[in-house]
Amino acid sequence: MDFRFSPEEEAFRREVRFFVETECPPELRHGEIVAAEQLNLLFDWRKKVAERGWLAPAWPKEYGGAELSVMEQFIYNLETARLGAPGSIFVGGMGVNIVGPTIIIYGTPEQKKKYISGILSGEDIWCQGFSEPGAGSDLASLSTRAVRDGDDYVINGQKIWISLAHKADYMLLLARTNADVPKHKGISYLVVPLDSKGLTVRSLPNLAGSHEFNEVFLEDVRVPVTNLLGEENRGWYMAVTTLDIERSGIGHVVAMQRTVNDLLDFVKENRSTSVVQLDSNPGLRTELAERYIETEVALTLSFRVVTMQAQKIQPNHEASANKLFFSEVSQRIADTGLRLIGPYGQLDRNAKWAPVKGRLSYRYLRAVSDTIAGGTTEIQKNIIATRGLGLPKE
Repeated sequence: MDFRFSPEEEAFRREVRFFVETECPPELRHGEIVAAEQLNLLFDWRKKVAERGWLAPAWPKEYGGAELSVMEQFIYNLETARLGAPGSIFVGGMGVNIVGPTIIIYGTPEQKKKYISGILSGEDIWCQGFSEPGAGSDLASLSTRAVRDGDDYVINGQKIWISLAHKADYMLLLARTNADVPKHKGISYLVVPLDSKGLTVRSLPNLAGSHEFNEVFLEDVRVPVTNLLGEENRGWYMAVTTLDIERSGIGHVVAMQRTVNDLLDFVKENRSTSVVQLDSNPGLRTELAERYIETEVALTLSFRVVTMQAQKIQPNHEASANKLFFSEVSQRIADTGLRLIGPYGQLDRNAKWAPVKGRLSYRYLRAVSDTIAGGTTEIQKNIIATRGLGLPKE
Protein backbone atom coordinates (compact mmCIF):
# COMPACT_ATOMS: atom_id res chain seq x y z
CA MET A 1 0.00 0.00 0.00
CA ASP A 2 1.48 3.33 -1.10
CA PHE A 3 0.40 6.42 0.85
CA ARG A 4 1.82 8.73 -1.81
CA PHE A 5 -0.12 9.97 -4.80
CA SER A 6 1.39 9.84 -8.27
CA PRO A 7 2.27 13.22 -9.88
CA GLU A 8 -0.95 13.02 -11.93
CA GLU A 9 -3.03 12.20 -8.85
CA GLU A 10 -1.39 15.01 -6.90
CA ALA A 11 -2.24 17.44 -9.69
CA PHE A 12 -5.84 16.27 -9.58
CA ARG A 13 -5.89 16.70 -5.79
CA ARG A 14 -4.76 20.32 -6.17
CA GLU A 15 -7.42 20.87 -8.84
CA VAL A 16 -10.16 19.58 -6.55
CA ARG A 17 -8.91 21.65 -3.61
CA PHE A 18 -8.77 24.83 -5.70
CA PHE A 19 -12.27 24.17 -7.02
CA VAL A 20 -13.75 23.69 -3.55
CA GLU A 21 -11.94 26.67 -2.05
CA THR A 22 -13.05 29.02 -4.82
CA GLU A 23 -16.52 27.71 -5.69
CA CYS A 24 -18.08 26.23 -2.53
CA PRO A 25 -19.78 28.90 -0.37
CA PRO A 26 -18.14 29.23 3.06
CA GLU A 27 -21.58 28.99 4.67
CA LEU A 28 -22.04 25.55 3.18
CA ARG A 29 -18.75 24.16 4.45
CA HIS A 30 -18.76 21.99 7.59
CA GLY A 31 -22.56 22.20 7.70
CA GLU A 32 -22.45 25.60 9.42
CA ILE A 33 -25.49 27.10 7.74
CA VAL A 34 -29.05 28.11 8.55
CA ALA A 35 -31.54 25.50 7.36
CA ALA A 36 -33.66 28.00 5.41
CA GLU A 37 -30.68 29.06 3.31
CA GLN A 38 -29.19 25.64 2.80
CA LEU A 39 -31.34 24.41 -0.05
CA ASN A 40 -30.56 27.17 -2.57
CA LEU A 41 -26.85 27.12 -1.78
CA LEU A 42 -26.79 23.34 -2.00
CA PHE A 43 -28.49 23.41 -5.41
CA ASP A 44 -25.99 26.02 -6.65
CA TRP A 45 -23.10 23.87 -5.44
CA ARG A 46 -24.65 20.78 -7.02
CA LYS A 47 -24.88 22.61 -10.36
CA LYS A 48 -21.20 23.60 -10.23
CA VAL A 49 -20.16 20.05 -9.35
CA ALA A 50 -22.34 18.64 -12.15
CA GLU A 51 -20.75 20.97 -14.70
CA ARG A 52 -17.40 19.38 -13.85
CA GLY A 53 -18.91 15.90 -14.19
CA TRP A 54 -18.04 15.25 -10.54
CA LEU A 55 -21.63 14.81 -9.40
CA ALA A 56 -21.43 11.24 -10.69
CA PRO A 57 -17.66 10.71 -10.68
CA ALA A 58 -17.77 6.96 -11.43
CA TRP A 59 -20.34 7.12 -14.22
CA PRO A 60 -19.26 6.80 -17.87
CA LYS A 61 -18.98 10.14 -19.64
CA GLU A 62 -21.70 9.18 -22.10
CA TYR A 63 -24.18 9.29 -19.20
CA GLY A 64 -22.96 12.58 -17.78
CA GLY A 65 -20.35 11.26 -15.38
CA ALA A 66 -16.63 11.97 -15.09
CA GLU A 67 -15.47 8.35 -15.48
CA LEU A 68 -12.88 8.90 -12.76
CA SER A 69 -10.67 6.07 -11.62
CA VAL A 70 -11.20 4.63 -8.14
CA MET A 71 -8.18 6.55 -6.86
CA GLU A 72 -9.40 9.81 -8.39
CA GLN A 73 -12.77 9.29 -6.72
CA PHE A 74 -10.95 8.68 -3.45
CA ILE A 75 -8.98 11.90 -3.86
CA TYR A 76 -12.12 13.84 -4.69
CA ASN A 77 -13.95 12.48 -1.63
CA LEU A 78 -10.90 13.03 0.56
CA GLU A 79 -10.44 16.68 -0.40
CA THR A 80 -14.11 17.64 -0.23
CA ALA A 81 -14.31 16.00 3.21
CA ARG A 82 -11.16 17.75 4.44
CA LEU A 83 -12.53 21.12 3.32
CA GLY A 84 -15.97 20.39 4.74
CA ALA A 85 -17.80 20.64 1.41
CA PRO A 86 -20.77 18.40 0.61
CA GLY A 87 -19.22 15.52 -1.34
CA SER A 88 -20.57 13.35 -4.14
CA ILE A 89 -22.32 10.93 -1.78
CA PHE A 90 -24.24 13.73 -0.08
CA VAL A 91 -24.91 15.88 -3.14
CA GLY A 92 -25.67 13.00 -5.50
CA GLY A 93 -27.78 11.03 -3.06
CA MET A 94 -29.29 7.60 -3.59
CA GLY A 95 -30.04 8.34 -7.25
CA VAL A 96 -26.43 8.95 -8.25
CA ASN A 97 -24.75 6.42 -5.98
CA ILE A 98 -27.04 3.38 -6.24
CA VAL A 99 -29.96 3.79 -8.63
CA GLY A 100 -28.10 5.38 -11.54
CA PRO A 101 -25.34 2.76 -11.72
CA THR A 102 -27.96 -0.01 -11.61
CA ILE A 103 -29.94 1.55 -14.46
CA ILE A 104 -26.77 2.15 -16.49
CA ILE A 105 -25.80 -1.51 -16.25
CA TYR A 106 -29.19 -3.22 -16.45
CA GLY A 107 -31.70 -0.69 -17.79
CA THR A 108 -33.24 -0.70 -21.25
CA PRO A 109 -32.51 2.24 -23.59
CA GLU A 110 -35.99 3.56 -22.79
CA GLN A 111 -35.37 3.36 -19.04
CA LYS A 112 -32.03 5.13 -19.33
CA LYS A 113 -33.61 7.88 -21.41
CA LYS A 114 -36.46 8.29 -18.95
CA TYR A 115 -34.55 8.27 -15.65
CA ILE A 116 -30.86 9.17 -16.03
CA SER A 117 -31.24 12.88 -16.87
CA GLY A 118 -33.62 13.42 -13.94
CA ILE A 119 -31.15 11.79 -11.56
CA LEU A 120 -28.26 13.99 -12.65
CA SER A 121 -30.27 17.21 -12.67
CA GLY A 122 -31.67 16.52 -9.22
CA GLU A 123 -35.18 16.90 -10.58
CA ASP A 124 -36.07 13.36 -9.48
CA ILE A 125 -35.32 12.10 -5.99
CA TRP A 126 -34.97 8.35 -5.44
CA CYS A 127 -35.12 6.05 -2.46
CA GLN A 128 -34.15 2.41 -2.01
CA GLY A 129 -36.88 -0.09 -1.07
CA PHE A 130 -34.86 -2.99 0.32
CA SER A 131 -35.21 -3.59 4.08
CA GLU A 132 -38.37 -5.01 5.67
CA PRO A 133 -39.43 -5.62 9.29
CA GLY A 134 -38.35 -9.25 8.95
CA ALA A 135 -35.59 -8.83 6.38
CA GLY A 136 -32.77 -6.44 7.24
CA SER A 137 -29.38 -8.09 7.52
CA ASP A 138 -30.90 -11.22 5.94
CA LEU A 139 -32.30 -9.27 3.01
CA ALA A 140 -32.94 -12.34 0.86
CA SER A 141 -35.73 -13.28 3.29
CA LEU A 142 -37.86 -10.36 2.07
CA SER A 143 -41.55 -11.12 1.69
CA THR A 144 -42.93 -8.20 -0.35
CA ARG A 145 -44.59 -9.84 -3.36
CA ALA A 146 -44.96 -8.65 -6.95
CA VAL A 147 -47.39 -10.81 -8.93
CA ARG A 148 -47.69 -10.53 -12.70
CA ASP A 149 -51.19 -9.53 -13.84
CA GLY A 150 -51.33 -8.90 -17.58
CA ASP A 151 -49.15 -5.88 -18.37
CA ASP A 152 -48.73 -4.97 -14.69
CA TYR A 153 -47.12 -6.21 -11.50
CA VAL A 154 -49.35 -6.04 -8.42
CA ILE A 155 -47.23 -5.36 -5.33
CA ASN A 156 -48.13 -6.07 -1.70
CA GLY A 157 -45.85 -5.73 1.31
CA GLN A 158 -44.02 -3.39 3.65
CA LYS A 159 -40.62 -1.71 3.61
CA ILE A 160 -38.88 -0.05 6.55
CA TRP A 161 -35.95 2.30 7.25
CA ILE A 162 -36.43 3.86 3.81
CA SER A 163 -34.36 7.04 3.70
CA LEU A 164 -36.05 10.03 2.03
CA ALA A 165 -39.18 8.13 1.00
CA HIS A 166 -41.17 11.16 2.18
CA LYS A 167 -39.34 13.32 -0.38
CA ALA A 168 -38.73 10.82 -3.18
CA ASP A 169 -40.37 10.59 -6.59
CA TYR A 170 -39.32 6.99 -7.26
CA MET A 171 -38.37 3.90 -5.29
CA LEU A 172 -36.04 1.19 -6.52
CA LEU A 173 -37.83 -1.79 -5.01
CA LEU A 174 -36.75 -5.35 -4.38
CA ALA A 175 -39.76 -7.69 -4.41
CA ARG A 176 -40.30 -11.44 -4.57
CA THR A 177 -41.60 -12.46 -7.99
CA ASN A 178 -41.22 -16.22 -7.53
CA ALA A 179 -41.86 -17.92 -4.19
CA ASP A 180 -41.21 -21.45 -5.49
CA VAL A 181 -37.42 -21.20 -5.88
CA PRO A 182 -34.56 -20.69 -3.37
CA LYS A 183 -34.92 -17.29 -1.78
CA HIS A 184 -32.01 -15.65 -3.61
CA LYS A 185 -33.36 -16.64 -7.01
CA GLY A 186 -36.91 -15.27 -6.91
CA ILE A 187 -36.28 -11.54 -6.37
CA SER A 188 -36.71 -8.75 -8.94
CA TYR A 189 -35.99 -5.03 -9.23
CA LEU A 190 -38.96 -2.76 -9.92
CA VAL A 191 -39.20 1.01 -10.31
CA VAL A 192 -42.16 2.25 -8.26
CA PRO A 193 -43.42 5.86 -8.44
CA LEU A 194 -44.08 7.13 -4.91
CA ASP A 195 -47.40 8.64 -5.96
CA SER A 196 -48.77 5.22 -6.94
CA LYS A 197 -52.27 4.37 -5.73
CA GLY A 198 -52.15 2.05 -2.71
CA LEU A 199 -48.70 3.25 -1.54
CA THR A 200 -48.47 4.89 1.89
CA VAL A 201 -45.42 6.51 3.49
CA ARG A 202 -45.22 6.88 7.28
CA SER A 203 -42.40 8.78 8.97
CA LEU A 204 -40.00 7.21 11.47
CA PRO A 205 -38.23 10.04 13.35
CA ASN A 206 -34.88 8.89 14.68
CA LEU A 207 -33.48 9.21 18.19
CA ALA A 208 -31.86 12.54 17.31
CA GLY A 209 -35.23 13.97 16.28
CA SER A 210 -34.54 14.26 12.55
CA HIS A 211 -36.73 12.76 9.86
CA GLU A 212 -34.72 10.59 7.49
CA PHE A 213 -36.36 7.17 7.76
CA ASN A 214 -39.81 5.99 6.79
CA GLU A 215 -42.05 2.96 6.58
CA VAL A 216 -43.62 2.28 3.19
CA PHE A 217 -46.79 0.20 2.87
CA LEU A 218 -47.80 -1.24 -0.51
CA GLU A 219 -51.34 -2.50 -0.95
CA ASP A 220 -52.26 -3.73 -4.44
CA VAL A 221 -49.86 -1.21 -5.99
CA ARG A 222 -49.80 -1.65 -9.76
CA VAL A 223 -46.76 -0.80 -11.86
CA PRO A 224 -46.33 -1.61 -15.56
CA VAL A 225 -44.12 -4.50 -16.59
CA THR A 226 -41.89 -1.95 -18.34
CA ASN A 227 -40.83 -0.86 -14.83
CA LEU A 228 -39.00 -4.16 -14.37
CA LEU A 229 -35.29 -3.42 -14.24
CA GLY A 230 -33.16 -6.16 -15.72
CA GLU A 231 -34.20 -9.79 -15.82
CA GLU A 232 -37.09 -11.08 -13.71
CA ASN A 233 -36.00 -13.14 -10.68
CA ARG A 234 -32.38 -11.95 -11.02
CA GLY A 235 -32.66 -8.90 -8.77
CA TRP A 236 -30.53 -10.33 -5.97
CA TYR A 237 -27.54 -10.79 -8.25
CA MET A 238 -28.07 -7.35 -9.75
CA ALA A 239 -28.16 -5.82 -6.25
CA VAL A 240 -24.56 -6.82 -5.60
CA THR A 241 -23.27 -5.55 -8.97
CA THR A 242 -22.60 -1.85 -9.57
CA LEU A 243 -20.13 0.39 -11.32
CA ASP A 244 -16.58 0.55 -10.00
CA ILE A 245 -17.39 3.01 -7.22
CA GLU A 246 -14.89 3.92 -4.51
CA ARG A 247 -16.13 2.56 -1.16
CA SER A 248 -13.40 3.39 1.34
CA GLY A 249 -15.69 5.45 3.60
CA ILE A 250 -13.10 8.22 3.62
CA GLY A 251 -15.72 10.94 4.09
CA HIS A 252 -16.85 9.41 7.39
CA VAL A 253 -13.26 9.02 8.57
CA VAL A 254 -12.31 12.63 7.83
CA ALA A 255 -15.47 13.83 9.59
CA MET A 256 -14.43 11.83 12.67
CA GLN A 257 -10.94 13.32 12.54
CA ARG A 258 -12.41 16.81 12.32
CA THR A 259 -14.57 16.16 15.40
CA VAL A 260 -11.60 14.89 17.42
CA ASN A 261 -9.48 17.87 16.35
CA ASP A 262 -12.32 20.24 17.31
CA LEU A 263 -12.46 18.57 20.72
CA LEU A 264 -8.71 19.00 21.15
CA ASP A 265 -8.93 22.68 20.23
CA PHE A 266 -11.84 23.19 22.63
CA VAL A 267 -9.94 21.56 25.49
CA LYS A 268 -6.87 23.74 24.85
CA GLU A 269 -8.96 26.92 24.76
CA ASN A 270 -11.09 26.08 27.82
CA ARG A 271 -8.68 24.01 29.93
CA SER A 272 -8.93 26.39 32.88
CA THR A 273 -12.73 26.57 32.92
CA SER A 274 -15.24 24.32 34.65
CA VAL A 275 -16.67 23.23 31.30
CA VAL A 276 -13.86 20.79 30.55
CA GLN A 277 -14.08 17.72 32.79
CA LEU A 278 -10.40 16.63 32.80
CA ASP A 279 -9.82 17.45 36.47
CA SER A 280 -12.83 15.49 37.68
CA ASN A 281 -12.07 12.61 35.33
CA PRO A 282 -8.35 12.47 34.41
CA GLY A 283 -8.88 9.27 32.44
CA LEU A 284 -10.53 11.32 29.73
CA ARG A 285 -7.12 12.60 28.68
CA THR A 286 -6.12 9.05 27.75
CA GLU A 287 -9.48 8.47 26.05
CA LEU A 288 -9.04 11.57 23.90
CA ALA A 289 -5.59 10.37 22.85
CA GLU A 290 -7.05 6.96 22.01
CA ARG A 291 -9.78 8.54 19.87
CA TYR A 292 -7.12 10.46 17.93
CA ILE A 293 -5.12 7.27 17.33
CA GLU A 294 -8.26 5.39 16.29
CA THR A 295 -9.08 7.93 13.59
CA GLU A 296 -5.57 7.45 12.20
CA VAL A 297 -6.15 3.69 12.15
CA ALA A 298 -9.49 4.26 10.39
CA LEU A 299 -7.69 6.38 7.79
CA THR A 300 -5.23 3.54 7.17
CA LEU A 301 -8.07 1.05 6.74
CA SER A 302 -9.66 3.37 4.19
CA PHE A 303 -6.39 3.56 2.27
CA ARG A 304 -6.21 -0.24 2.27
CA VAL A 305 -9.69 -0.60 0.76
CA VAL A 306 -9.14 1.98 -1.97
CA THR A 307 -5.68 0.58 -2.76
CA MET A 308 -7.22 -2.86 -3.31
CA GLN A 309 -9.87 -1.38 -5.58
CA ALA A 310 -7.25 0.52 -7.55
CA GLN A 311 -5.44 -2.79 -8.07
CA LYS A 312 -8.70 -4.39 -9.32
CA ILE A 313 -9.00 -6.48 -6.16
CA GLN A 314 -12.53 -6.60 -4.74
CA PRO A 315 -12.44 -5.77 -0.99
CA ASN A 316 -14.54 -8.22 0.96
CA HIS A 317 -13.72 -8.85 4.60
CA GLU A 318 -11.41 -5.82 4.38
CA ALA A 319 -14.40 -3.56 3.67
CA SER A 320 -16.29 -5.20 6.54
CA ALA A 321 -13.37 -4.55 8.91
CA ASN A 322 -13.35 -0.94 7.77
CA LYS A 323 -17.08 -0.46 8.32
CA LEU A 324 -17.04 -2.27 11.66
CA PHE A 325 -14.12 -0.22 12.98
CA PHE A 326 -15.22 3.28 11.99
CA SER A 327 -18.85 2.74 13.09
CA GLU A 328 -17.69 1.75 16.58
CA VAL A 329 -15.10 4.54 16.72
CA SER A 330 -17.81 7.05 15.78
CA GLN A 331 -19.79 5.98 18.84
CA ARG A 332 -16.74 6.15 21.10
CA ILE A 333 -15.88 9.68 19.88
CA ALA A 334 -19.39 10.90 20.69
CA ASP A 335 -19.28 9.24 24.12
CA THR A 336 -15.84 10.64 25.00
CA GLY A 337 -16.79 14.09 23.74
CA LEU A 338 -19.96 14.32 25.81
CA ARG A 339 -18.22 13.19 28.99
CA LEU A 340 -15.30 15.52 28.30
CA ILE A 341 -17.52 18.59 27.96
CA GLY A 342 -20.08 17.51 30.54
CA PRO A 343 -23.59 19.01 30.71
CA TYR A 344 -22.76 21.66 28.08
CA GLY A 345 -22.33 18.89 25.54
CA GLN A 346 -26.04 18.16 25.70
CA LEU A 347 -26.97 21.55 24.29
CA ASP A 348 -28.69 21.60 20.92
CA ARG A 349 -26.89 22.80 17.78
CA ASN A 350 -28.93 26.01 17.87
CA ALA A 351 -28.07 26.80 21.49
CA LYS A 352 -25.89 29.86 22.02
CA TRP A 353 -23.47 28.21 24.47
CA ALA A 354 -23.20 24.83 22.76
CA PRO A 355 -19.52 23.78 22.55
CA VAL A 356 -18.07 22.48 19.26
CA LYS A 357 -21.02 24.10 17.47
CA GLY A 358 -23.43 21.71 19.19
CA ARG A 359 -22.43 18.72 17.07
CA LEU A 360 -21.81 16.38 19.99
CA SER A 361 -25.34 15.99 21.31
CA TYR A 362 -26.63 15.25 17.82
CA ARG A 363 -23.76 12.87 17.01
CA TYR A 364 -24.21 11.02 20.31
CA LEU A 365 -27.84 10.27 19.47
CA ARG A 366 -27.24 9.71 15.77
CA ALA A 367 -24.25 7.40 16.27
CA VAL A 368 -26.43 4.77 17.94
CA SER A 369 -27.48 3.54 14.50
CA ASP A 370 -23.94 3.50 13.04
CA THR A 371 -23.41 -0.12 14.08
CA ILE A 372 -26.75 -1.12 12.54
CA ALA A 373 -27.07 0.83 9.28
CA GLY A 374 -25.26 -0.57 6.26
CA GLY A 375 -24.85 -4.01 7.83
CA THR A 376 -24.89 -4.72 11.56
CA THR A 377 -21.80 -5.27 13.67
CA GLU A 378 -22.74 -8.94 13.99
CA ILE A 379 -22.93 -9.37 10.21
CA GLN A 380 -19.56 -7.66 9.72
CA LYS A 381 -17.96 -9.92 12.33
CA ASN A 382 -19.40 -13.00 10.62
CA ILE A 383 -17.93 -11.89 7.28
CA ILE A 384 -14.53 -11.19 8.84
CA ALA A 385 -14.56 -14.56 10.65
CA THR A 386 -15.64 -16.74 7.72
CA ARG A 387 -14.20 -14.96 4.67
CA GLY A 388 -11.22 -13.31 6.33
CA LEU A 389 -10.10 -15.84 8.95
CA GLY A 390 -11.52 -18.96 7.30
CA LEU A 391 -13.51 -19.98 10.37
CA PRO A 392 -16.50 -22.31 9.96
CA LYS A 393 -19.98 -20.80 9.84
CA GLU A 394 -21.20 -23.00 12.68
